[in-house]
Amino acid sequence: MTAMKNTPAFFPATFIKRYKRFFADVRDQQGNIITLHCPNTGSMRNCQVEGSPCWYSLSDNPKRKLPGTLEIVTTSHGQLAGVNTSRPNHLAREAIEAGLVPQLRGYQQLRTEVRYGEEKSRIDLLLGDENSAQGLCYVEVKNVTLDMGDGLAMFPDAVTSRGAKHLRELMAMVAAGHRAVLFLSLIHI
Repeated sequence: MTAMKNTPAFFPATFIKRYKRFFADVRDQQGNIITLHCPNTGSMRNCQVEGSPCWYSLSDNPKRKLPGTLEIVTTSHGQLAGVNTSRPNHLAREAIEAGLVPQLRGYQQLRTEVRYGEEKSRIDLLLGDENSAQGLCYVEVKNVTLDMGDGLAMFPDAVTSRGAKHLRELMAMVAAGHRAVLFLSLIHI
């Protein structure tokens, strides 16, 4: 097994506010206010605590309008939540490839963003191939941010027709004889 990588590096900051859905202001360790991209389109209920610790990443892409991305916040219950919705897919893939998810070991092939289903979805991760003894395993990765306190985390944090579509597609794959997994990604709740 290989160790998980934390790329790009995360930098500590203090959360100030999120606004216009895709913007977040943080104060870095030098006291500078930085406006970051907030890729989470959900409500982020309990994830917008002014003055709480947070972490961000920086981009070296000169074409980006904002210098970095909000990655992790501290919830109103004092736990950490990943708010970069693109990160869980990479983390889940890396964990599966490293053999860190025993229930998903033994598949010889892993593909990402494969079109499937009657509703024309894309599966986050497709394990195996048609000739595999294990068959196909459809893995949908979801980012969990709704910290309810007392160790309870919930998904989703708002009504989501897209999420319902993904569940219907996974149920159809199981009905067709395949394996389906809903992989809930959370940092620590």
